[in-house]
Amino acid sequence: MDSIAPYFQMSFQSTANPAAVVQVEQARFTLLADRLIRMEYSPTGRFEDRASQAFWYREQPIPDFQIIESAGWVRIETSALVLRYQPGQPFSADSLSVDLKEVGTTWHFGDPDPGNLGGTARTLDGVDGAIPLSLGLVSRSGWSVIDDSASLVFNQRCWLEPRQAPAEQRDLYFLGYGHDYLACLRDFNRVSGPVPMIPRWVLGNWWSRYWAYTQQDLTQLVQDFKEKQVPLSVCIIDMDWHITKTGNDSSGWTGYSWNRDLFPDPTGLLSFMKESGLKVALNLHPAEGIHRHESAYKQMCAAVGQDPAAGEPVAFDIAEPSFVKAYFDILHHPMEASGIDFWWMDWQQGLKSKVMGLDPLWWLNHLHFYDLGRDGSHRSFIFSRWGGLGNHRYPIGFSGDTVVSWASLAFQPYFTATASNVNYGWWSHDIGGHMSGIEDAELYARWVQLGVFLPVLRMHATKNPYQDRRPWLYDAETFQVLRDALQLRHALIPYLYSLAWRYHHENVPPLLPMYYMHPEQEEAYNCPNQYLFGSQLIVAPFITPKDPETGLSRAVVWLPEGDWVQYFSGQHLSGNRWQAVYGGLNEIPVFARAGALIPQAPPSGWGGTGTPEQLVLNIFAGDNGRFELYDDEGNTNTYLEGAYAITPLVQAWDASQTRVVIGPSGGDTSLVPARRQVDLYFRGFNSPQQVVVRLNGAVQTVESRYNPADHTLALPGLLVSPSDQLEVVLTVAAGAQLANRDDSRLVECLKLLKHFRMETGAKAALAALLPEMMADPGRLAQFLLTLTDSQARALYEVITGAGIELTATTGQRLVVMWNNHSDTRVTCQRAVAHHHEWWRFPERFPWSNETLPRFEALHVDESIGHGDPWVVQATYYGTFTHKVGTR
Repeated sequence: MDSIAPYFQMSFQSTANPAAVVQVEQARFTLLADRLIRMEYSPTGRFEDRASQAFWYREQPIPDFQIIESAGWVRIETSALVLRYQPGQPFSADSLSVDLKEVGTTWHFGDPDPGNLGGTARTLDGVDGAIPLSLGLVSRSGWSVIDDSASLVFNQRCWLEPRQAPAEQRDLYFLGYGHDYLACLRDFNRVSGPVPMIPRWVLGNWWSRYWAYTQQDLTQLVQDFKEKQVPLSVCIIDMDWHITKTGNDSSGWTGYSWNRDLFPDPTGLLSFMKESGLKVALNLHPAEGIHRHESAYKQMCAAVGQDPAAGEPVAFDIAEPSFVKAYFDILHHPMEASGIDFWWMDWQQGLKSKVMGLDPLWWLNHLHFYDLGRDGSHRSFIFSRWGGLGNHRYPIGFSGDTVVSWASLAFQPYFTATASNVNYGWWSHDIGGHMSGIEDAELYARWVQLGVFLPVLRMHATKNPYQDRRPWLYDAETFQVLRDALQLRHALIPYLYSLAWRYHHENVPPLLPMYYMHPEQEEAYNCPNQYLFGSQLIVAPFITPKDPETGLSRAVVWLPEGDWVQYFSGQHLSGNRWQAVYGGLNEIPVFARAGALIPQAPPSGWGGTGTPEQLVLNIFAGDNGRFELYDDEGNTNTYLEGAYAITPLVQAWDASQTRVVIGPSGGDTSLVPARRQVDLYFRGFNSPQQVVVRLNGAVQTVESRYNPADHTLALPGLLVSPSDQLEVVLTVAAGAQLANRDDSRLVECLKLLKHFRMETGAKAALAALLPEMMADPGRLAQFLLTLTDSQARALYEVITGAGIELTATTGQRLVVMWNNHSDTRVTCQRAVAHHHEWWRFPERFPWSNETLPRFEALHVDESIGHGDPWVVQATYYGTFTHKVGTR
């Protein structure tokens, strides 16, 4: 009997439709889409139709194309591309090229890709800051090429094996999408395979710590979280769950038997976790195999034909089907039957296996994913490192053991968003950092706040008594901030889960770099510290410590064209501008696009991961908007049979009136609460003259309240059923504006002053003159002897809308300059020293002096210093200068 389980027997559609294939002697070209071409060269004329690790579904709709033979060349033309090949020749720059019609560029075989926007990395283990990333699928060059020549292929038993192809054979995928980055991901997904729909509970807060917990300790920990109203959905038990002091030649890292000294009653522990509403995972390091101290040792020996009397370990051999069968049937399935929901594949043990070219991590991810979903009813799910292209099919990613530092925090927004470029949208990081470094309450708070707006929020730390992620161990202010953030995460699950559906159904990752939606704007490629969070929000987290003189943290964000509303304050911001944003420990820079509709659950101290009985809908002023709220059972595959519901949320906007319509729900409405309370919050609005609420056309009497401080109108307590249509119309008087577009600079400056470390008399005098400074920023000069440099910079940045920023979060130094109003009284000076004498006699070396550009980005190592000392500075009204650089 075949030892390969039936659930590993995949239904690949790896052979393309013959009508999409053009074979020209030793070359074969497959038109997978109008902008995606597989290009193969085989000196033997034999080509590969089996599924490779990354490409499973080559049978795709046939795009329109033409074949033209002329003057010894073959030309294949689609609506977007023109491929030229010289028959009989191996692939080379002279024999193979592709023209991109839209962008007007030509790729030749072997061309470097200088515009590639990056992908991701296998792990962040030991990283303090930034690391280089793999190449991505999208590029400013307009094209990218995937070389699949060395990948393994699936045989008839759906087991990976080498291709056995000659060294000269080539198997390339050309993606010529110009700057249509989402289309590139969409078509890659179609050929590679879709991103699975994750379970809903994945989106709650995870607890993990490398610590030798006792059963009592872990039980008490969960009770503490619950009592302190810090919600969790997942508890991971790290490697001390199993025997680590083995008494044999095993190091103890690998284990499959409960450590009964720490966990005398595993069944009772798992029952307690289930009763508490938590999912449970165990840490797994399988590399050392199964040693004689394991309870399953004899069974494993019998399964692989080994004599247990010899006492030799059963070697880990993930490439051997008989071992894999025993590995799952004997070691994992009984644990899952006892209550283990998934496994943390903590693989760090190398790239080699008995099959040449097989990375054990890639194969472990594949096998564990399909094994966990073997019954076909529940959604499969793993937790492991990125194994390479195609691993988007095996969520969730574990990014590794980072160093605790601000630099590590600062890299993660860029790292997470950029991973979308290889379609890897479900990263999980060690929130708070893993090891070493200096523990700091502010750093941990900022990391958790970032985690609220990441795909997965998982707190973690190493086995060190001075590295502990329990929120209540910090001071009262930090604990409150942490609890608020973790409750907010659970409240956001309705929005997050709808993004998960969009990712599965429409191939749009939950986080995206800004250039996906604004590919022709240079600004979008030069704001690495922010990202699109779904279709409605921009997140620009605080990733540096607060300034001791301003008392606030600072972030710089680019807002695209249009109107934007600060998510928490309701303040209006104009787009097509850069903003320097300042905030206290309890603030997170999140911006909603005008017209956005964000569904949430109410804050909850525990639970809160299911479909909420009470829905909170945040509606942002300024434009039309639409969002589809997705609901299903949350954990099974019944959604594949249509068992899901979508509730449309729509805003129809004009300057004096907005109409918001909720429902009716479509699809399987049994999955929506039969009677749900809906609380509406209209954010960024002026107080309306009239509020009309209709339920199925009938006018309802409701109470509303307006808060001018955050420009929010609240309409709580509306009751609706899935079949209902709720309509709310807000109207202002003729000539008035419904959207609040007040100049927020004065409010921001007063907030700055409140936090400044500054003599109070001078503070009061400055505050009194602030209204005049909005019109004449030059008046701020009289306070420059009182203000510190960081305080003066903050006020000038907010008042003038101009500034400079140096960031190195990507590993490359980047200077961004902005001057939103092209104010000629804000100037820019630059100097680069090509001679050591500059330091002693700077007057001998000319400085540029010009109006600060409305926008300019300088990549320091490429465009400024070339290794030489350099300075870029902005001078405000001839009186105050802020500079960055090495001088």
